[in-house]
Amino acid sequence: MGITARGVGLLVAAVLLLGAGFRFAYPELTLLGAAAGAAVGYAALVAAWRPRLTVTRRADPDRVARGEPASMTLTVRNTGRLRSANLLAEDRCGERTVPVPVLRLRPGRDTEVQYDVPTHRRGVVPVGPLRVTRRDPLGLVALARPYGAAVPVWVHPRIHPLTAVPTGAGRSLDGRVDGVPHGSITFNSLREYVVGDELRRVHWRTSARVGELMVRENVDTSLPRLVVLLDNRVAAHPQRVGGVAESFESACEAAASIVTAAHRADLPVLLLFAAADPTDPAPPAGETALGPLDRLAAADLSDDGDAVRAATTRLRQDRLGDTLIFLTGPGGRDELGHVGALRGAYPSVVVGVFGAVEPTPPGAAGLVVVDAADGARFAAEWDGVRRW
Repeated sequence: MGITARGVGLLVAAVLLLGAGFRFAYPELTLLGAAAGAAVGYAALVAAWRPRLTVTRRADPDRVARGEPASMTLTVRNTGRLRSANLLAEDRCGERTVPVPVLRLRPGRDTEVQYDVPTHRRGVVPVGPLRVTRRDPLGLVALARPYGAAVPVWVHPRIHPLTAVPTGAGRSLDGRVDGVPHGSITFNSLREYVVGDELRRVHWRTSARVGELMVRENVDTSLPRLVVLLDNRVAAHPQRVGGVAESFESACEAAASIVTAAHRADLPVLLLFAAADPTDPAPPAGETALGPLDRLAAADLSDDGDAVRAATTRLRQDRLGDTLIFLTGPGGRDELGHVGALRGAYPSVVVGVFGAVEPTPPGAAGLVVVDAADGARFAAEWDGVRRW
């Protein structure tokens, strides 16, 4: 609860009038002071009354790519028995506020407001809660209360189409390793039936020819496994345009494009950040964990300068895949030696450097390096990288 400037002035006047009235025995001044104090007390009681409002929100949609349109529909319903007089309401949408007309809303009626959500920047845009301010008729006291929960709108990085995907390693029984575009369970040989084999694996045509049950033996052709390591250190993205590290935004777009292309090709992909972000938001209600695009939307830069070295150590120990893609900015070139040391654990290592003024020297750490100004340029050059 807050007393307005008018209320403070009236309260001070009430104290002075009461003091002067009692001190000099002027009942008129005492009466005026008592009336002023009673007006402030009445205003506090009126402002303290809590209106019964129900707030519902609907984001359309709640997940968009950067630059795509998104809107929020807010419905406020008066579930009380009194008219919601002297109410002012505004909804929070990112860094701005949106006025909501609830003044004199009748009982059982509702009002609806629809407005655009800003999506010009990647991130998580918090929308809400609705802030309702109740004032007394004289404007002496104002009390603001929140209504409804905040709803996030996830602004994902732009996704650029990628056509080239890594190939997997198909290992046969004689030890040869062949490149295959996709992994699968493939036929290898036939053998005699033994008790416990599934009947659906019986090869009936061969069984009828040889006179005994023969079952199929299958071999697992491994799927290509992609590991995307995003360098989210402040030192890797030193350049700022309007307070935004554009090289990091481009790296996020490249990571989103790779993850999306891998999912469309049914390839396992793992998205890792060099430095963990302690400000990662909790997943929405009903969701157990954030998806990769949501994680990219919420990603932020970290001051952990040794994050890449720690991440490469974990990757060398765990061997999470066979294709490693390292995405960094112009300040991340100093860490290419640590990334190049992973070539023994990962047969294919590709590096994307964004926002660098000068190209990376050829053969840096023996890696395949793609220098790109932004995510779109990286997607255009990605198809030319065939050394998997």
